[in-house]
Amino acid sequence: MDREVFFELVEVKAKTASVFPFFIGICFSWYHYRSLHLGFVLLFFVAMFVFNMAVDILDNYNDYLHAKEGHDYKEKTNIIGRENLSLPMLRRWIIWMVSLSALMGIGLSFIVGWPLLLMGIYCYSIGIFYSSGPKPLSSLPLGEVFSGLTMGFMIPLICIYINTYEIFQWSFVNVGSIFLVTLPNTCLIANLMLANNICDLEEDEKNHRFTLVHYLGKKVSILLFVGLIVIAFLSIFVAVWFQLTPVTMLLTLLVLPFIWKQTRLFLKKQVKTETFSCAIKILAVGALAQVLFFSIGIIFL
Repeated sequence: MDREVFFELVEVKAKTASVFPFFIGICFSWYHYRSLHLGFVLLFFVAMFVFNMAVDILDNYNDYLHAKEGHDYKEKTNIIGRENLSLPMLRRWIIWMVSLSALMGIGLSFIVGWPLLLMGIYCYSIGIFYSSGPKPLSSLPLGEVFSGLTMGFMIPLICIYINTYEIFQWSFVNVGSIFLVTLPNTCLIANLMLANNICDLEEDEKNHRFTLVHYLGKKVSILLFVGLIVIAFLSIFVAVWFQLTPVTMLLTLLVLPFIWKQTRLFLKKQVKTETFSCAIKILAVGALAQVLFFSIGIIFL
């Protein structure tokens, strides 16, 4: 398997959905607590990244296995069939990648405490059952919620907990503050799944996958796509207002022209090979801007 095929198999282009929320967690930890456990949090990053790749392989694997006959999804759309990849090989990769990341997480939980174990169990359950089981989460009108919350909120929450486990307080105010700061990425990650499901509506229905778009319809789903972007940028204002993030975070608004351009392109046409990349670019640029301007605020304010 060459590098390009592997990168498509693990959907490396969408890795901003896990990497940038991690860095938001780093920024929040230092800004509010002046506390970083670099060794522990880097171990978490490796475990997170390996598991994320395993989940993407598992998604492609299950989509290939469960594809219905009567159309060319297996042969032309899914990378496993298109590149004639070995199913036993992929199963072995999934098993060792999940096992390796789980062992790293379990070992880390012995050091920082049982809350990490509970959060890890939740994340692993969502990742595995996202495309597995008789009723995968991705085939239900729940995919956007679970992907957004798990990657946009849980990843930074775990990161913050690991960095501050000696002093972290499990209070409504504390967790609510973290949720508000991570809400922009939560919305943009949910939008990534929403855009995917909008583009794949007809194909998903042929494969008996009835996503949120199936129930809302394309027009309402597109309005939701725009609404989540609006909520994402409004929440940046609110977080600064409550002094949860530095005022430099308002500079994130500088990327709005780019975000609006990509949004307009997606509104004109919802074709996977042509405009799904708009949602990826919106997430990548929006998340990168947040990390950049959060970091600038930490350094200079």
